[in-house]
Amino acid sequence: MKVAIPFPGGGTDTRRASDFQDSLSFVTEAEELGVDSVWAAEAWGMDCVTPLAMIAARTKSIRLGTHIMQISARRPSMTAMTSMTLAMASGGRFILGLGVSGPQVVEGLHGVPFAHPYRRLREYVEVLRIAFSGEKVRYEGQEYRLPLEGGEGKALRLAMPSTPALPIYLASLGPKSLEMTGELADGWLGTSFVPEAADIYLDPIRIGAARAGRSLEGFEIHVPVPTGIASDPEKLIENRRARLAFQMGGMGSPKTNFYNRAFRRIGFEGPAADIQRLWSEGRRDEAVARVPDEMVMKTSLIGTEEMVRERLRAYQAAGVTMLGVQPFGRDRDEKLETIARMIRLCGDLEDEKARAAAVPTPGEANAP
Repeated sequence: MKVAIPFPGGGTDTRRASDFQDSLSFVTEAEELGVDSVWAAEAWGMDCVTPLAMIAARTKSIRLGTHIMQISARRPSMTAMTSMTLAMASGGRFILGLGVSGPQVVEGLHGVPFAHPYRRLREYVEVLRIAFSGEKVRYEGQEYRLPLEGGEGKALRLAMPSTPALPIYLASLGPKSLEMTGELADGWLGTSFVPEAADIYLDPIRIGAARAGRSLEGFEIHVPVPTGIASDPEKLIENRRARLAFQMGGMGSPKTNFYNRAFRRIGFEGPAADIQRLWSEGRRDEAVARVPDEMVMKTSLIGTEEMVRERLRAYQAAGVTMLGVQPFGRDRDEKLETIARMIRLCGDLEDEKARAAAVPTPGEANAP
């Protein structure tokens, strides 16, 4: 498994210019440790493009991904230009992560309807593929029509070198969207993930790939995981409990919360329903308390190093190829130390896997 990290303080968390500069410095140090990629979030605070542009100028090898670029905030042609520019500026290190966000942000902040998210995302990706190919951008869909019908425009080819291999990853949770991910994308940006229930997500991805006649060879399964190694992890568990309650109660409206739906599908129907209800009623402390320990431990890498190693084996066995380490820590040094230990642990597991694959079976050992 590769090790990835989020851009520290991205999305909604950075408040001061000094925080931003510290985050950039943190990423350069993480690159030296051997981190594969850094992912910038975008919600209703920091955009996800500016940090990656600055990181590209300061680094040499770390890959740069958006987790996610909101499709309702940009027209697909603008996203194509931005992505191709970042790919060029970074020497081909850019990964475009896309998602539909949710109705609170889409309708509340961007002022556009959230309706038909699946159709919008499919058409969005199809327009991007045309733009990346170097062909004239001509498209007739239900959501996007290029050029504008009845107007004075004409189909244009982007005035940049084509980048047909520019990778697109999709953040999807529902079965239909997961199938589309397997059909159209180069990777999946997972969340609300439990290794023991991985097939709930991965089976639809496989179905979509098979329907499109695609192989999933090289397809990336990227799962962010809050990570903390400690002999007494109780504080880390409580921190994670609060975050899970916010995901299931506050990241979406009472009517539309994709995280809550996902947790119900992977076996937490009762707690997810209670947490959403309590949160919407303003009883947030009670919502946090309702998050079960099992949910915390199954969606995190928390505990002693040996405990974390065993959970890592579960992620590896489930097919995760990129582990998004979200490190707990009191300061940057503790967080970097956690990242370094995770790189080592993932490397050890890959070595174990390679050694196991190299051992001949009894039939092979006796073959003439």
